[in-house]
Amino acid sequence: MTADAGGEAWESIASLRSMSALMLLIDGRFPAGGHAHSGGFEAAAANEKVTDIASMEQFLLGRLHTTGLVAAAFAGSSCLSFGRAARMSDEIGHAAFSESLAALDAEFDARTPSPVLRVVSRRLGRQLVRAGRRIWPHPLVEELARLPGQGVHQPIAFGVVAGAAGQPPVLAATAAAQESITGPATASVRLLGLDPFEVNALLARLADDVATVGAGGFAAASSSPADLPASAGYLIDISAEVHATWEVRLFAS
Repeated sequence: MTADAGGEAWESIASLRSMSALMLLIDGRFPAGGHAHSGGFEAAAANEKVTDIASMEQFLLGRLHTTGLVAAAFAGSSCLSFGRAARMSDEIGHAAFSESLAALDAEFDARTPSPVLRVVSRRLGRQLVRAGRRIWPHPLVEELARLPGQGVHQPIAFGVVAGAAGQPPVLAATAAAQESITGPATASVRLLGLDPFEVNALLARLADDVATVGAGGFAAASSSPADLPASAGYLIDISAEVHATWEVRLFAS
């Protein structure tokens, strides 16, 4: 084997390793707590008459282009921060990283009007960091775990853990966009008894939309935190507050 061929082989192996890590991170069985949440779908199914594949498609598209875009941008931005800090000396890099994440967290908080969803997002962020520390150990993930308060919001934690897993920011952003609709789609099978083949066929049809939103999130990720997208679906926030008062529900949110 020539030196060039050997180098290409190692690059190919590294690429496959990165792909494997990405598939693990976005797998619904990844122990980050997402299985307990419907992404607003349980309330939507009850209050907004989302009852079939056609109406669910509209719900998912709305969520993808609002919540999904914001999540993609913040995940991409925190992944960028991870990459920059990882290239610096420990003391300087960790200080810059903590400052960057604090700014991102404050801006994401401002984009989450629902107190219930703020709590949910931070809880999911903490669980994701807990999983990331065990699965892809890295000093910056430890730094994230040591930040004061109730933990960072889930998309910010997602970008950092994605960075620790060897993912570039564009894939972190796209994966966050994808995750914004897979949770509700999976919940629809349990809540409405929809055909899982039809549900997954719908997710496949939305691949171009996910790619577009992921690319948009990545394009915005290098902006200052205050200038990141602020698209919103306020009915989801309102429904989350109502859903939290239900005595009987299948999902935590």
